[in-house]
Amino acid sequence: MNLFKKTLSLTLALLLALSLTACGQKAEEPASAEPPAQEEPVQEAPAEESVTTRIAALKGPTAMGLVKLMSDDPQSADGPLYDFTLAGAADEVTPSLIKGDLDMACVPANLASVLYNKTEGQIVTLAVNTLGVIYIVENGNAVQSMADLAGKTVVAAGKGSTPEYALRYLLTENGIDPDTDVTIDWKSEHAECVAALASGAATIALLPQPFVTVAQTKIEGLRVALDLTAEWDALDNGSGLITGVVVARKSFVEEHPAAVSAFLQDYAASVEWVNGNNADAAQLISEYGIVEAAPVAEKALPHCNIVCITGEEMGAKLSGYLQVLFDAEPTSVGGKLPGDDFYYNA
Repeated sequence: MNLFKKTLSLTLALLLALSLTACGQKAEEPASAEPPAQEEPVQEAPAEESVTTRIAALKGPTAMGLVKLMSDDPQSADGPLYDFTLAGAADEVTPSLIKGDLDMACVPANLASVLYNKTEGQIVTLAVNTLGVIYIVENGNAVQSMADLAGKTVVAAGKGSTPEYALRYLLTENGIDPDTDVTIDWKSEHAECVAALASGAATIALLPQPFVTVAQTKIEGLRVALDLTAEWDALDNGSGLITGVVVARKSFVEEHPAAVSAFLQDYAASVEWVNGNNADAAQLISEYGIVEAAPVAEKALPHCNIVCITGEEMGAKLSGYLQVLFDAEPTSVGGKLPGDDFYYNA
């Protein structure tokens, strides 16, 4: 009996040990466990093919910021990144832009709005490239502020266009009635204004750069009395006096976002170089025929307000400026103000 009990006890102990061993094996390697799921490989977006961006600019301040980029002639593996065209007038550029023979253009700010309306929203503004380049010059010292223009005669060119609207707006904002408090003697072109100053027929004129610099080389004592860009900024209303912008076809922006981004970076670098290297930039400006005489270009550059303003700041300054023009004459911006899609904001 004792032998039977001992044998039974040993048997039970052995079975218990085997059972515990089996449970331990199952805990370590469960028979029902499935292999871990493998992650799907991340699909990378296909790289955008390089494209040659065709850009036009008008000879004058709005083209000056491009000269470093033009001279560098950057290349990709597939060829040049940019193809530049310089024109003497806007009507040489706009038809090609509308037809698709150009991808981008540097144009007057109000013309950009006109083109947007004409193409039913197919033009996008990428950047402001030139702030105001209009100045009040005087052969004398009577004008120290906008208020000092009251009772004076100012010779000017650009009646029925942005110079008139900008001048009238600033006079009004400074409490001067442009129709009764000041006499504006309108000439057909800026050269006539310079001639009037040189002959003594006038002592005060509204002139843009580089005409201001040219006039100062011919007329001793001629000084810049008022910078209309600074006068506009002093109003502190969030807008700005703007001369030129860079626009692009909407379809090009949508099809080639990487090319647009690369251009804005390259253009900003070019503008920075031009503003920091006036003498060298003036040589390039002369070589490209933007301004014939390099010395004139060098003297004018610091006063041409060449910039590369993008994004929200561009939208605020430009929309405010276009509002002023619209209030003065709706047709100056194409009959109506452009929509939000007019302002590029990547």
